[in-house]
Amino acid sequence: MPKKIIERFMPKPETLRNHKHLQMFGDLLHKPNLWTLNRRSAPMAFAVGLFVAWIPMPFQMVLAAALAIIFNCNLPIAVALVWITNPVTMPFMFYAAYLLGAKLLSHPPQEFAFEASWQWIESSISTIGPPFLVGCLVLGIIFAAIGYFTVHNLWKYSILFKWKSRSK
Repeated sequence: MPKKIIERFMPKPETLRNHKHLQMFGDLLHKPNLWTLNRRSAPMAFAVGLFVAWIPMPFQMVLAAALAIIFNCNLPIAVALVWITNPVTMPFMFYAAYLLGAKLLSHPPQEFAFEASWQWIESSISTIGPPFLVGCLVLGIIFAAIGYFTVHNLWKYSILFKWKSRSK
């Protein structure tokens, strides 16, 4: 069962409760469903984590934790999945989001050279910002839905497989 594999790699609840950036949630971190892995909390955690992974903002883990608390889903999975966007994958993911947003908004894709400066962000937010944000939102929703239904169906089929093997 994938549950045992996932549980083996999940951090202990005490570790995340004591994390300096998550302490702002206080007693909200004591909800039991945030730490259990079941057929309701796992698919929603995948949806939350994959959606937040596409949001271009710093401290994505804090947003994922807040949404996991709001949707009462597995917090460690939601927080861990935001690391899909890391320094290696981020340029490819966000460029794909920009291209999709440009296509959806009927903007011709523009050539640009990224600079890690606040001045570049301010000057390019009006030109590449709207297509980029639309693309991130659409891809976030798509990947959240794919993650939710994939985990939901895998969980359902693993239960059916267990029932069939028990009846034999």
